[in-house]
Amino acid sequence: MSIYFHEKTWPELEQDIHKGAVAIVPLGMVEEHGPHMAVGADTMIAEDLCRDIGMAFSQEKDVPPVLVLPTFWSGYNMKIVHKWPGSLCVRASVLLQALTDICGSLAKMGIYRIVLVNGHGNHDGIVRQLVRDVADEYGVWMAAFDPPAFCGKLYQEIRQSPPGGACHACEWETSILLHYGRPVDMTKTTSEDLMTYSSKFVPQDGFCGSKKV
Repeated sequence: MSIYFHEKTWPELEQDIHKGAVAIVPLGMVEEHGPHMAVGADTMIAEDLCRDIGMAFSQEKDVPPVLVLPTFWSGYNMKIVHKWPGSLCVRASVLLQALTDICGSLAKMGIYRIVLVNGHGNHDGIVRQLVRDVADEYGVWMAAFDPPAFCGKLYQEIRQSPPGGACHACEWETSILLHYGRPVDMTKTTSEDLMTYSSKFVPQDGFCGSKKV
């Protein structure tokens, strides 16, 4: 039985809803990711992680059906990455409205267990607002998380990059793509920091803290 929402017929969805289905919403982004990774890296990571989460959950005993939605692949990113081609953006307000409508659609059809998996760091604030808006408008408290938040401690133990190497097109993202067999050209990787945008004294680790050097 497929775990994917979009591969179901409406009668199959109806049955899953009656069983208390859990919807998983992958949120990615299309933007430059250095010379070694595809511009769809964030989308690929969100998609692959949600597939694995859905498959693992569906194999547990006495659990409701899981429904993995199509990956939402666009959104907001920082102006600095527009120096290179590859960004397909929508305004933050548009992203918030679209995700609110999508999660609202799930709620209106009777799916009240909604989990959003965020694959793009710049979406953090938007996702927090989304959770509040969906709760206010539809009475559904959805869950949302960034996968790196679960591995910060372990990553610090095994990382090879110095502080600042866990932000964008980084060791973490590169490793995840390699794990899933996605295209990565390791001959084009570099330790040069091309993304310093605030201060050289504050490492730009996206999920391993930002204490001063």
